[in-house]
Amino acid sequence: VMESSLTARDRVGVQDFVLLENYNSEAAFIENLRRRFGENLIYTYIGSVLVSVNPYKELEIYSKQQMERYRGVSFYEISPHIYAVSDNTYRAMRTERKDQCILISGESGAGKTEASKKILLYYAVTCPTNDHMATLGDRLLQSNPVLEAFGNAKTLRNDNSSRFGKYMDVQFDFRGAPVGGHILNYLLEKSRVVHQNHGERNFHIFYQLLDGGDNDLLTTLDLERKPQNYHYLVKGNCPRLSSVSDKNNWKVVMKALSVIGFTEEEVQKLLNIIASVLHLGNTQFGEGEEGETYITTETQITNLAKLLGVDGAALGEALTHKKLTAKGEEMISPLDFEQAVSARDALAKAVYGRTFTWLVEKINQSLALKDEIYHSGKGCSVIGLLDIYGFEVLQHNSFEQFCINYCNEKLQQLFIELTLRSEQEEYETEGIAWETVQYFDNKIICDLIEEKHKGIISILDEECLRPGETCDVSFLEKLEDTLGGHPHFVTHKLANGKTRRVMSREEFRLLHYAGEVNYNINGFLDKNNDLLNRNLKEVMCQSDNQILSHCFRREEVIDQKRPEMAATQFKNSLTKLMEILMSKEPSYVRCIKPNDAKQPGRFDEVLVRHQVKYLGLMENLRVRRAGFAYRRRFEAFLQRYKPLCPETWPNWHGRLADGVSALVNHLGYKAEEYKLGRSKIFIRFPKTLFTTEDALEAKKPDIVIVIQSGWRGMKARRRAKTRRQAAELIRRFIKGFIYRHEEYCPENEYFLDHVRYSFLKNLRKNLPKSVLDKNWPTPPPSLIEASEHLRRVHMRNMVMKYCRRVQPEWKKQMMQKVVASEIFKDQKDSYPQGVGRLFLDSRLEREQINLKVIQTLANDKVQYGVSVVKHDRRGFKPRSRQLLLTNTFAVLVDRTKLKQRIDYTALRGISVSSLSDGMFVLHLPNEDNKQKGDLVLHCNHVIELVTKLAMMASKVNYVNISPGSIRFAMARGKEGIIDFVRGSELKVTKGKRGHLLVTAPRINST
Repeated sequence: VMESSLTARDRVGVQDFVLLENYNSEAAFIENLRRRFGENLIYTYIGSVLVSVNPYKELEIYSKQQMERYRGVSFYEISPHIYAVSDNTYRAMRTERKDQCILISGESGAGKTEASKKILLYYAVTCPTNDHMATLGDRLLQSNPVLEAFGNAKTLRNDNSSRFGKYMDVQFDFRGAPVGGHILNYLLEKSRVVHQNHGERNFHIFYQLLDGGDNDLLTTLDLERKPQNYHYLVKGNCPRLSSVSDKNNWKVVMKALSVIGFTEEEVQKLLNIIASVLHLGNTQFGEGEEGETYITTETQITNLAKLLGVDGAALGEALTHKKLTAKGEEMISPLDFEQAVSARDALAKAVYGRTFTWLVEKINQSLALKDEIYHSGKGCSVIGLLDIYGFEVLQHNSFEQFCINYCNEKLQQLFIELTLRSEQEEYETEGIAWETVQYFDNKIICDLIEEKHKGIISILDEECLRPGETCDVSFLEKLEDTLGGHPHFVTHKLANGKTRRVMSREEFRLLHYAGEVNYNINGFLDKNNDLLNRNLKEVMCQSDNQILSHCFRREEVIDQKRPEMAATQFKNSLTKLMEILMSKEPSYVRCIKPNDAKQPGRFDEVLVRHQVKYLGLMENLRVRRAGFAYRRRFEAFLQRYKPLCPETWPNWHGRLADGVSALVNHLGYKAEEYKLGRSKIFIRFPKTLFTTEDALEAKKPDIVIVIQSGWRGMKARRRAKTRRQAAELIRRFIKGFIYRHEEYCPENEYFLDHVRYSFLKNLRKNLPKSVLDKNWPTPPPSLIEASEHLRRVHMRNMVMKYCRRVQPEWKKQMMQKVVASEIFKDQKDSYPQGVGRLFLDSRLEREQINLKVIQTLANDKVQYGVSVVKHDRRGFKPRSRQLLLTNTFAVLVDRTKLKQRIDYTALRGISVSSLSDGMFVLHLPNEDNKQKGDLVLHCNHVIELVTKLAMMASKVNYVNISPGSIRFAMARGKEGIIDFVRGSELKVTKGKRGHLLVTAPRINST
């Protein structure tokens, strides 16, 4: 628990800054951070706010075991961690059924992106899941490398700096399982596409494509591997990073796109656009004698036309001319050299920026709650993650820093408001009087920036829209005229002599909540305008690339209404973000980077102090400490400190509030040091808690002795009880053995029960596994009847299970084999061989039966067919025939003729020999002399044929197996005889006295 670490506070500091005695001291705050950082303790609380210091190395604190350690545990029970915030937020969402959000802030390189990844990973691993949810978890995690590739870049401060703000909602169903997600992106730094400061890079995806793409892909895109060959990649003079493998990251991104659900065609279209941006940068212009501009690199235009899916001539025209509308008439005006370069760069920024927006939309489609519109899922709760840029103060601050710092002002305003509201609600819930907290309200700065008609953004928009010549200097003059005298706004003209020496004439200074920042006005108007020439839009609207045709709508060209300026768009999206955050219960993660060199173990106090100030951590601590430094629920406080009071040790059985009151009175707390709420104790001064914790530490040896003596006594009593029980058990067992042959009585009940139990336990382990296994354990005399009953039940159960597993075709096969067994088993020599083979549905292929025969049979479908040999009744001459069985009759066929029809109702019987031959006789009616007599046939599949015929004709009981001879009826009332003898091989000959002699070979029975 948090309190247990207080005894080591001199070495590792305190886990919660509210326990700092000198909480107003910035030096004490930073020293506590330094101590914990030195011990690899990178997380510290300010109440419920988590402060995270980037260690710049892997720490063994993010394993699955660590996740389980924090899962379902109260927030302050164990040491601070990102998982504690994640779990506390998740449990609050589940129990209170209210949407939550986690706000992650800090400057570039402080570890914001890594913190958001850890939170997402925690939810992916610990939340309930199924196959669909596991896929969603994969997509949530895989969205990170994709967004990092397209939205992150190497800056002077961070090798993987997010150059956009990201707010992600994760939706959970009523069981707490993640079922959907949605991402909002803010202010992508599009200017980086065309320009980078020295030592910085463009967005990662360009370098990953060149380093990781295979040769065929680069050939398709008309690209070369060297980044130095591309104008948009050489400005920062930093094509390679020692800390990053662009080739490996390329593989990660391609895999992630596949997991998220991008098709191969979409990926190819996306890469075409990325390549087109590089080709745009290499598009060069020349200037004619009359000042007209023309393109000098026609190859690039050809490549661009192919990759963008547009007309090359139209694109070249749009890059060097602009379309104007005056008094309803359109005019084409040529661009000068600088305007053409600006148009090219504007197109590159627009294409990349809109493609990034499309990419986010595509990811959102993949993460969306299925069959539901976003946020319409009934019973769904949401946890939002805001990973957004921290306060930025660079050597040269421009429009981007102005927007970023404005965003941080709004977040600080929200943070203080929600923190105060949370504190006030807790005090009111606990019935403690609220004490007014004095704090700096930065609403004055927010109004300075965003107020209608008088704010900086409104003035900037007006200057952009004003007809006539406008420039950044005129914008600065307008600011001075409108805002002169504002306490948080200074320019060179308005400043005193001391300030003028450090300010340029092209700068204005804002006094933010976190400190002073000078903004250079150069580029403010252009970046706010962010306009693309109309004719370039017209060209892009006609693109064959589906992504670009989605990004550049035709309605945009038709609509004459001017789009909102960049700053106003950002202000509006920020307003919507504030509404989203205000509707949720917030948690906060404040990220700090310890040094600029990204070195593990190095703590730069000047840099850290700078961030502590800009993150407003001291202000946050002061608000949190304005009342009481420490608060705990009665049960937690009493459970920890009850050994310090004789009345509460070892257990308190009364009301919790009374127990806590008795404990603090015994400890000598003064009235001004604490207050008892309805369910919590509030302690005003950390020193009071430290004294209590030190007293507990001093008391621990006495507690250990009490616990040891109690434990040893309990173990001794347990051993004695075990020995008594063992002796009683042995006595009962011996007595039962003596009376084992008597009727069930108190003397033998234990022994007989044990015998029965042992038999049943043994039976459970040795039950037969197959219907063919006849083994069964021998039961004791008292269980013979029950054992036999169990054996029958088990056998019936196995047979039922076996029958359920049998497929229909095998069931049919087995039924036929059972009938064959009833007829032939132990009576015919060829039975074992015949029944061991599969019985086929037919021995004749359909094409072997003549078409005329099939037509003659009409609706009587042939169920079985086989080749037979018919022996004439006179002379026994063999003739090849086909025997076809239908549902109601059998026919003997000679090629195309139906020689004889045998109705099943007229069939008197079937005779076969007991030997291994294939002879059989079909006995037919012979009431008059016109009947031909019985049929004498031979078949190589006699077992199969006779079985099927007997089943179809329902004559199973009419099959006669003769051991020596078979008599059969001939024409005109005469009788014939077939004699059967064993021999070396099968022979059918005419014997003595006109008999048919069949010699059947012997079959070895091995």
